[in-house]
Amino acid sequence: MPIVNRVADLQPDIQAWRRDIHEHPELLYDVHRTAGFVADRLKEFGCDEIVTGLGKTGVVGVIKGRQPAGNGDVKVIGLRADMDALPVAEMTGLPYASKTPGVMHACGHDGHTAMLLGAARYLAETRNFAGDAVVIFQPAEEGGAGAQAMINDGLMERFKIDQVYGMHNGPGLPVGSFAIRPGPLMAATDSIDILIEGKGAHAAKPNNGIDSVLVGAQLITALQQIVSRNVDPLESAVISICEFHAGNARNVIPQTAELHGTVRTLTPKVRELVAKRVREVVDGIAQVTGAKIDLTYTPGYPVTVNHAAETERAIQIAKDVAGEKNVHEMPPMMGAEDFSYMLEARPGAFIFIGNGDTAGLHHPAYNFNDEAIVYGTSYFIKMVETALAAS
Repeated sequence: MPIVNRVADLQPDIQAWRRDIHEHPELLYDVHRTAGFVADRLKEFGCDEIVTGLGKTGVVGVIKGRQPAGNGDVKVIGLRADMDALPVAEMTGLPYASKTPGVMHACGHDGHTAMLLGAARYLAETRNFAGDAVVIFQPAEEGGAGAQAMINDGLMERFKIDQVYGMHNGPGLPVGSFAIRPGPLMAATDSIDILIEGKGAHAAKPNNGIDSVLVGAQLITALQQIVSRNVDPLESAVISICEFHAGNARNVIPQTAELHGTVRTLTPKVRELVAKRVREVVDGIAQVTGAKIDLTYTPGYPVTVNHAAETERAIQIAKDVAGEKNVHEMPPMMGAEDFSYMLEARPGAFIFIGNGDTAGLHHPAYNFNDEAIVYGTSYFIKMVETALAAS
């Protein structure tokens, strides 16, 4: 079953919505214009229920099928799109480029939102399913855990969601194709913040001080050994220290230094191991050097784990839309996604849709590919009509 014909007709409208959202990007929970735009469209479509302000600024629409839910396991299906942008200065030169300095849709959330709006419009028109379709428009995916906020506000229980599905565009994946895998798909992400207090001294008399720069360098080297020497080579982990701040003069050994970084893992066991070893390494370097080292280790998004049966359903629907040869099994990614919280709360699956040969995610030249709209919108529609098949 190829793309839905009606979706091809709706493509110009969906593209226009996407470009409007792209032109007016908003960060984290401050997505008031975007949320208002979404709520207005859902009202126009005739959704049976529209709820705003869930998870601070999230929007939920309920579309009831022509028939009541049957006796199967799935009576209510949730579909999620994220709405927030990134603090990146756009460099695309597009006529609909961001009008907000320093902020752009560099991850394609404008496309995700527009595709789900297109699906909502079609589902509200046709209602060719039994049960409820719940469309979820989430704020603050980019570091704000908006999914968790919506769940904390009762998303799953209030709307009685049985299964939940999400989608993300993938630069480098051909347009008209999908990629997915069961089990761990994307990594857990934790934050490391380290404050080193040594003893300042003249650069010509290092023996009189405790060099915070040297301590920081030792820490960075030692932390890398956790992955190479403590983690099973058949498992995955990443420790990246991406900020090192110390000193402001070439002839002064600085009193303090700061390190900031991220940890990525794909299983709870490895996540726990790495956290334990980071603390032990920090304590060991402090003892060896005599510096005082304060570590703040902050857990972030959990591993995004696709459920087996729901992943198989997603694969079959993607094949119906794009053709069997255009649906691929992908390796796990070390990037993170807060849809992980929704997959902890309910069974479901997260899938990637091809964005073509474009700039990468979070790049200032990135742009969502409008040619992908018909495939993503059709996937959302077919997910509802398949999971909630009318008798």
